[in-house]
Amino acid sequence: MLAPHLNPVAMGVAHRHLVTKALSEFAHERLLAPAADPAGYRVTLGDVVYRFRARRLALEHWAIDEQSVTRTVDGVDAPLDALALVLELQPLLQIPDALLAVYLEELSSTLASAAFKAYHGGPSSIDLLHADLPTIERAMTEGHPSFVANNGRIGFGVSEHATYSPEAGTPIRPLWLGVRKASSHLALGTGLDEDAFYLDELGPRTLDRFEAVLRAEGADPADYRYLPVHPWQWEHRVAVTFAPDVARRDLVPLGHGDDEYVAQQSIRTLFNVTRPGRHYVKVALAIQNMGFLRGLSPAYMRDSPAINDWVFDLVGVDPTLAECGFEVLRERVSIGYTGDVYHRTPASNPHRKMLAALWRESPVPLVGPTEQLATMAALLHRDADGHAFVTACVRASGLTPQDWVRRYLRAYLRPLVHCLLVHELAFMPHGENLILVLDGHAPARVFMKDIGEEVAVLGDRPLPESVSRVRHPVDADEQALAIFTDVFDGVFRHLAAVLDTDGVLPQDAFWALVRECVDQHAADHPGLETGVDLRAERFAHSCLNRLQLRNTLQMVDLTDQSSSLIYAGTLANPIA
Repeated sequence: MLAPHLNPVAMGVAHRHLVTKALSEFAHERLLAPAADPAGYRVTLGDVVYRFRARRLALEHWAIDEQSVTRTVDGVDAPLDALALVLELQPLLQIPDALLAVYLEELSSTLASAAFKAYHGGPSSIDLLHADLPTIERAMTEGHPSFVANNGRIGFGVSEHATYSPEAGTPIRPLWLGVRKASSHLALGTGLDEDAFYLDELGPRTLDRFEAVLRAEGADPADYRYLPVHPWQWEHRVAVTFAPDVARRDLVPLGHGDDEYVAQQSIRTLFNVTRPGRHYVKVALAIQNMGFLRGLSPAYMRDSPAINDWVFDLVGVDPTLAECGFEVLRERVSIGYTGDVYHRTPASNPHRKMLAALWRESPVPLVGPTEQLATMAALLHRDADGHAFVTACVRASGLTPQDWVRRYLRAYLRPLVHCLLVHELAFMPHGENLILVLDGHAPARVFMKDIGEEVAVLGDRPLPESVSRVRHPVDADEQALAIFTDVFDGVFRHLAAVLDTDGVLPQDAFWALVRECVDQHAADHPGLETGVDLRAERFAHSCLNRLQLRNTLQMVDLTDQSSSLIYAGTLANPIA
């Protein structure tokens, strides 16, 4: 397939954006130190010099004017090139030599994705004010606000990118496998029945068709359950890596389902556009993306429905969370295939994460007629003309910027602070993991998702055995990082810069509202005793790109994320 987006103009846009982001984020993580220059700042790397205009904001954020960035080599103007920048920075970045090419490949793929978006364009931020959730997901031009190499997708070809990427927005019909019950497991959330669940998700006509295929193979449908598989995964993994399993009919290809889905920003999570009230489907996808092979572990997911039910019950009875409208989208069912040879090897391996899936609740049935759903990542989105979605929302709402931000903080920050201080419960609350509910273009409440893989209990509180794997006790200072690193540095640093740059709300006013929200929670819970101090003068500077640069194949050990973190000194707390 030809790739018209791979042209000098579109790629030039991609390089400029990624070079700007790399300079900003590597400076933020103290991997480089821009020096003052008559026209702004400069970074000197041997005979290569970068110059740009920038404003230094709270949390050592570098708000660089993208159009001002220039590069000279031996004093001669040279084009911006994100790959060349990494090689120029390699003495500072110190990516392991054996993994440097992997990182460069992830960057190249990120550039290809950005060029695709630049070439094909997308809706304006004004248009997104009235768009549905799949349209907003598709329109996002930035994979992650902090990671430089954030759209690796190593394994996708050109035609597959145009078919399966979120920005392509092409309808996807998962392939379904009949999986022998004796070689698999299914975990159900509270109140669910396997047969009734499949009937609700697939409908009687599709189930009848699947059963007919099994009978034609001489198999008894009662011996099988149904596993959705990404079409890419079938083509590249199941039919090759699991060929013996298919041949002995432990895995039986049943054909495509009737419903069409579209990929979300997390790429392996699929949203049902035929029947939006049905569950999201999250499937294993063995491509390399942003420091991980994007599989799903059957063993790890076995407890996901129980963990989700526990969090759901805890959230549901808490009056403070109820007042904020805070809800979680439960992962209700998980399925994993374990009958392959890879599950019989002495050591664990990525091949054990190739065949699994889970179903997560859709937010669509949970909103009212005047409410709009948007990924919270959209608050950091700028369209092709540089116009910010959050700025459009604030102006369309009719609210003052202060009141708009107050509503947002009440919906998002207050519940996270409450969960941490009252329940020692921490989520992974970056923008892609939250669904924002807007009413009149203003935040009304949020849905938290990706619970099973990301939630953690940071203290020693008693937990049911089925939930115990989420217990990761850490001291009070590290508990505070669940807010400082994941919210202040991971989300608010970028949001404050957008609002400040657009002249919507000065950064000092933004952080004053954050301080007000934290203090209001403390005032509303006067008897709360906790060692977590969210008004501390400084906090540890946890660095995401340093993680990816250290090991581009697997950034962290998911079973012990705390010990995997890399710090670069401390940051001044903007609400101290």
